[in-house]
Amino acid sequence: MSLSSRTRSFPRAKRWLLLTAFGLVLGVPSVLSVGHLVDEVDPIAHADAIYVLGGTRVDRALEAYDLYRGGYAPRIVMSAGSREDGEFVLEREGIHVPTEAEIMRTVLVTRLGVPASAISILPDDVDNTAQEATVIQPRARAESWRHLIVVTGCATTRRAGFAFRRVLRDEVAVTVWCSRHDTFDPGRWWATRASVRATVAEVPKLLAYWLGLKG
Repeated sequence: MSLSSRTRSFPRAKRWLLLTAFGLVLGVPSVLSVGHLVDEVDPIAHADAIYVLGGTRVDRALEAYDLYRGGYAPRIVMSAGSREDGEFVLEREGIHVPTEAEIMRTVLVTRLGVPASAISILPDDVDNTAQEATVIQPRARAESWRHLIVVTGCATTRRAGFAFRRVLRDEVAVTVWCSRHDTFDPGRWWATRASVRATVAEVPKLLAYWLGLKG
């Protein structure tokens, strides 16, 4: 390469370097703020019921207990969540394996003193947030609920809000609440493997909701 051609290439390389640096300056804050994109917790308010979504063994049900004990709602409704195929095989043989919701209901009643009449488990087997919103709607209508607290994980709060408000519309006001036993930190979502996995999995789901898709 001649001296003149090398001289001409320097300004071009410098421009690309500056553009790359500028892109990083703009992009890094955007990436770091992704945690706040998926996390949106509503102000807590009194309601007719607390609905515990599936997805954890203890954390969400324990949060519902704290809210119930704090007087925010007189009843707790738990999602049945999803079951493995093997559980249905055993059911056909007359063998029932307690679900996570059933185990936590027993704990709340027998160990934490919540009246059995105040806790119920929906019978429907569900495997996503949209289905959980759909199966609670008939119960809300039958009991004339006007306000529902939905307890979910911190990284799924914004999407849960989309799902429940899309189904319940103006019939029931929705407060989406994050379990305080969840360690997800939206301001430092990259700090732990669990938070990274949750965020990376949640972003495309949230995008699908924005596009009007269900699931």
